[in-house]
This record gives sequence, C-alpha cells and structure tokens, in this order.
Amino acid sequence: MLTSIGIPGLILILIIALVVFGPKKLPEIGKATGQTLKEFKNSTKELTEDSFDEQKHADSDKENK
Repeated sequence: MLTSIGIPGLILILIIALVVFGPKKLPEIGKATGQTLKEFKNSTKELTEDSFDEQKHADSDKENK
C-alpha cells in the first residue's frame, strides 16, 4: 500500500499534516502514533505466542493419549 504512494505523495502528506497540525503539535502526534504501534505490535506478539503455546499444549495432549 505504501509503495503506491511514492516519495512525492509522502512529501505532500507530510506538508498537509504540518499545515493542519502545526510544527509544535506534529512531534507529539508522531510520538503517540509510535507508542500506539508499539503497543499493538506487543499485543499481537503476545496473542500469537499464546496461540502457539495452546497449540503446542494440545499437540502434547494428543500424544499422551
């Protein structure tokens, strides 16, 4: 999806964001977005690990029967 935007499109988006939010607010928005993405990544990692552990446990139960 991002590959279809290209560099000129990305620059245009950044200029529009700078005009709309202003230079003082833009770093705060970037920081909040980064923290949100980090939290989302950690949550999905935990879910996949839990799913993997459950599958591993189910497989070991099948072997024991």
